[in-house]
Amino acid sequence: MKVKRIVANIQSPDISVARAFYQDVLGMDLLMDHGWLATYGSNETMQTQLSIATQGGSDTPVPDLSVEVDDLDEALQRCQTAAIAIEYGPVVEPWGVRRFYVRDPFDRLINILVHIENAPERIK
Repeated sequence: MKVKRIVANIQSPDISVARAFYQDVLGMDLLMDHGWLATYGSNETMQTQLSIATQGGSDTPVPDLSVEVDDLDEALQRCQTAAIAIEYGPVVEPWGVRRFYVRDPFDRLINILVHIENAPERIK
């Protein structure tokens, strides 16, 4: 048996508020909408991963979700345009990522990151 997918589920009385953050800011596609459940994602091939942590690295809180993007500067600009407070960073971490923390509409701590080896030259 192989795990094919891991889906993070966030409970909310109003799923419509997810759209502004997950679709408009992060650029995810609405893959499924049942009215009581909205699933956002990407048609990109992604790795299945699950992290267990005692801290978030650099003595930060453990984020609820980590979202790897291809352009951290664009993600940062979209968050700032949407008036989403940056709680940590942006910072280059010693383990090779550049990242920042924000809260989604459900008060979940989101770690938005790019791996340095995959980052555009301007942020190395």
